[in-house]
Amino acid sequence: MPAALLASSVSLRATPLRAANRRVASKSAVRSAVVAPRAMASQDELKKLVGYKSVDDHVESGMVVGLGTGSTAYFAVERLGEKLKSGELKDIIAIPTSERTREQAESLGIPLCTLNEKSVLDVAIDGADEVDPDLALVKGGGGALLREKMVEVMAKKFVVIVDESKLCKGLGPGFPLPVEITPFCHMHTLRTVAALPSVAGCEAVLRMGSSSTNKPDGDNIAVTDNGNYIVDLHFKEPIKDVNKAAEELKNTVGVVDHGMFVGMSYQVIVAGKDGIKVAGTDGEPAWW
Repeated sequence: MPAALLASSVSLRATPLRAANRRVASKSAVRSAVVAPRAMASQDELKKLVGYKSVDDHVESGMVVGLGTGSTAYFAVERLGEKLKSGELKDIIAIPTSERTREQAESLGIPLCTLNEKSVLDVAIDGADEVDPDLALVKGGGGALLREKMVEVMAKKFVVIVDESKLCKGLGPGFPLPVEITPFCHMHTLRTVAALPSVAGCEAVLRMGSSSTNKPDGDNIAVTDNGNYIVDLHFKEPIKDVNKAAEELKNTVGVVDHGMFVGMSYQVIVAGKDGIKVAGTDGEPAWW
């Protein structure tokens, strides 16, 4: 994929996801689409179910695999390590999206490289902070949004794994939208972002403390793995035009990238009280 494409807004990629949502599931996909968890499963247990299923369904020997970051992606990395150790999978090489994921993968003996060595991935697996009915996402609550997007945009299949608490009618109110910015004149960039018409009404907050949480937990400005800062945009109402917001944010000088992943999701695997369901390609239309 040309480098210029990575510099453009992700909103300009791919066809609308509603079309993908309407695809009819195959019989084999339907059989695997609903898996009932045991009664009263905890949130961590639900995350483990979707993490394991994503690897079982989508990773085969010889693949290049993108490894996401966060509490749900953790279980996908764990499962990949298990299957490599048992010999069920062979000749896998993985690309981590954060230093935390790199450390976990190395501890499990997963062979790693970077985009410098492999620019095309067979599949990438990651969680999300919000998923709307078009399968557009908000990501970056853990501060790894730039590396996540750089890796996942290069995957032939980007598989999203969430529990049902992450499903929403519209992006914005349920989880602040992270925007990674350069440290130079960061308050100027914060004000410029907050004034964009497509995000009008948001409250722009500079992330403080650890970059891996949008809850202030320190007195110093949070710094990402890339040495940048994060501005979290808090909304009271859903973002009216997700594609326009993605475009305006990406085109703002001083913004490195933003946490909206639009037109990228191949499939979303969702764990909830009624079991595991799959939306998108080889799944069912969004039901929320």
